[in-house]
Amino acid sequence: MTFLHKLFGIISPKSAAERRSDAYSEALREEAKVGGRLFGPVPDGVIREFFCLDAHTWIWHEEWTDENSKYHIKTTRYDIRPSGVFKAQDGLPYRPIGEAEAYNLFQATARYNQAIDAELDPILAANGVAV
Repeated sequence: MTFLHKLFGIISPKSAAERRSDAYSEALREEAKVGGRLFGPVPDGVIREFFCLDAHTWIWHEEWTDENSKYHIKTTRYDIRPSGVFKAQDGLPYRPIGEAEAYNLFQATARYNQAIDAELDPILAANGVAV
């Protein structure tokens, strides 16, 4: 930590709420990376994320540059509702998904939860966070 960072921290310390918010954001970023690796290695230059945003929302996000140097972003949002699972992709409206896609999402979420437990619980425990 540089002298300025130390000094700034003394002059303007973060509140407990800001520290919790920062920790939550960092945890979500790490979980998204873990989720992105569930379906195989992530190629160089590709961002792939899969994560649970809240109790009812799952996000699949990818960014890449194709062989013609065109940049692509694809975001899929799954919304779990009492009436079924709905999907919105790249700004389009939500639509219900079929049984096969719902089953695949269920399998992906189970693998995600296992991976999060396996990769992040030891880190949290090492930092004194109850898991």
